[in-house]
Amino acid sequence: MTFLAIDIGNTRLKWAMYDAPRPGAALLAHGAEFLEHIERLAEGPWSKLPAPTHMLGCVVAGETARRRVHDQMELMLGWNFEPQWVVPSVHEAGVSNGYEHPLRLGADRWVAMIGARHHILQRGNERPLIVVMVGTAVTVDALDAQGNFLGGLILPGHGIMLRALESGTAGLHVPTGSVTPFPKNTSDALTSGGTYAIAGAVERMYQHLYLRCSMEPACVMAGGAGWKMVPSMTRPFELVDNLIFEGLLVMAQQRWGQGRVPQGAAGVR
Repeated sequence: MTFLAIDIGNTRLKWAMYDAPRPGAALLAHGAEFLEHIERLAEGPWSKLPAPTHMLGCVVAGETARRRVHDQMELMLGWNFEPQWVVPSVHEAGVSNGYEHPLRLGADRWVAMIGARHHILQRGNERPLIVVMVGTAVTVDALDAQGNFLGGLILPGHGIMLRALESGTAGLHVPTGSVTPFPKNTSDALTSGGTYAIAGAVERMYQHLYLRCSMEPACVMAGGAGWKMVPSMTRPFELVDNLIFEGLLVMAQQRWGQGRVPQGAAGVR
C-alpha cells in the first residue's frame, strides 16, 4: 500500500513515496522540483516509481500549480488513485483549529502543526508547542498542551525582507552578509536584522505561550531556510527536516490506516 506525499510550497514542490500511509513508514523515494519545472515530473523522477495506492498533498502555491501536478499524474500509466489535498478543518488528528475562519488557515501551517504535535507526543508528554516554518514567508504558531491552536504570526522570510529593503531604500543593493552581534557593514546589518527579526518573533510567541499555559513550550522548526536560524535562537528548539511530510503521514493514517475517517470528511478535497 504505497503512499505519495506532496508539498507544493511557494518556490518548490517536494514529494516523497512511502511504503504505507502511516507515521514511521519506510521512505522509498523522494525529490524536489522548482515550480517552473513541475512538467518534468512524469518523464523524470516519477517515471521510476511504483504506482501509489494513495496520495495526499498540501499546496500553498495556488490552484494553477495544483492543476499542473494533476496533469503530471494523468500522464502516469497505472496511477488510478483519487488525488486528495489537505483543507484545514475545525479538528483533525488531535489538533483543534482556533483560527477565526478555519478554512482560511494555510494548509501548510495546519499540516505542520499536526506533524509537530505528533512529533512531540512520540517523545514525551503533552506540552505547549510553538511551530516555526521558515521559508519564503515565516509562520510562528502556538498550540496549548491539549492541541488547541491558539493563533500565530506571519512575517516575511529572509529573501522578502532583503528585496523589500533593496527596492524601497536607495543604496542597499549589497551582497548577502553574515549574522553577527554587532554588524559593522551594510551586508551584515541587513542579514543580521532579518535573522534577529525572526528570532525575536519566536521569542515573543514563546513568552506569550508560557504566560498562557504556565508551562515551558517545546519549539519545532522546519522549512527550507530553518537551518539559517540555528545559531540565532534564544530558546531550545528542534529542527525537523520533513515536518510537512510527518503531518501528511499522520493525516493519511486517519484516512487509510487505523483510525480511518470516512471519505468526504472535513479536511479532504
